[in-house]
Amino acid sequence: MTDNNTSTSREYLKPPVTEVGVLGWLRENLFNNWFNSLLTILTIYSLYLVVPPLIKWAFVDSLWLSDAAACRDIDGACWSIIPANARFIFFGFFPEDQQWRPLTAMILLLALVLYSQNRRSWNRLLFPIWTAGLFVMGWLMHGGLGLPVVETAKWSGLPLTLMLSLFGMVGAYPLGVLLALGRQSRLPAIKSLCVVYIELIRGVPLISMLFMSSIMFPLFLPEGISIDKVLRAQVAIIIFTAAYIAEVVRGGLQAITKGQYEAADSLGLNYSQAMRLIILPQALKIVIPPSVGILISAFKDTSLVVIIALYDVLKTTKVTLSNPKWMGFSSEAYLFLAVLYFIFCYAMSSYSRKLEKALHTGR
Repeated sequence: MTDNNTSTSREYLKPPVTEVGVLGWLRENLFNNWFNSLLTILTIYSLYLVVPPLIKWAFVDSLWLSDAAACRDIDGACWSIIPANARFIFFGFFPEDQQWRPLTAMILLLALVLYSQNRRSWNRLLFPIWTAGLFVMGWLMHGGLGLPVVETAKWSGLPLTLMLSLFGMVGAYPLGVLLALGRQSRLPAIKSLCVVYIELIRGVPLISMLFMSSIMFPLFLPEGISIDKVLRAQVAIIIFTAAYIAEVVRGGLQAITKGQYEAADSLGLNYSQAMRLIILPQALKIVIPPSVGILISAFKDTSLVVIIALYDVLKTTKVTLSNPKWMGFSSEAYLFLAVLYFIFCYAMSSYSRKLEKALHTGR
């Protein structure tokens, strides 16, 4: 008798089916009032109109490994434009029989980046490993010592994009930190110089910097002296990005409380020791998110080098689309580029979140 009463009372204690599980979540988040219910219905109807035709175009009716003539007889996507032109999109004008060299250089570069993202790799061996890796990459790209020489004018496609963006980020960050420290210096000359540099560079767009490095700067060089165009573009990107990094780092320095400076003084540390051991580690942890935002922006802005006749991966794709045989398939090509840029930007963003969590930022 007692067991029967207990079983009955437990049945009454169960919550309503509409308030738990999937039904409960839908009711609480999508249909909790008439306005949200209307928005949910409109969104579902819009997805019904867009998603099935998109899937049919992208996958059901698409071709992946055909020629251009076969693509013109279908209603779906022609993804064949990517594998058919992959060599030119990825490596541009690099000699076809030597394209294993930029491919190897890219693999080596990505391997170094993956190795460096592990905090356990941040030791004294990291610098010589990077130095050796850069030497091997430069040898593979340029040639010599048994390999045919390939002029930098033929460096194009994805290797050029990765080189300009990654080396631009690596070179800009320490320069930006120095500028931020200089802007807070007690020496008026150094402070004024850094302020003028930062405000002047931030006042002009990257296109102007690239144009000046490509067209104006060679006019001031002595006769017979010339600097490689890729190197000039790389320096322009570093100078431009460093100005924005400096402002971000300056914000981090200003967020450090006065007590931290006083603590460094009480320990008898000089300026460089206080900055290296106490102030900068805290300031740089604070500014990880905005720093990564600037670096991602710099990665995307490298496509502007097209105005000085450097063919990055975006330009090589545009050249492919100018081929009459592949005209009309720009959607597929630009979607492929969007995925490519998304992968790199998402990797940088994910690593910043991982680093931010590992360094306990904000706790």
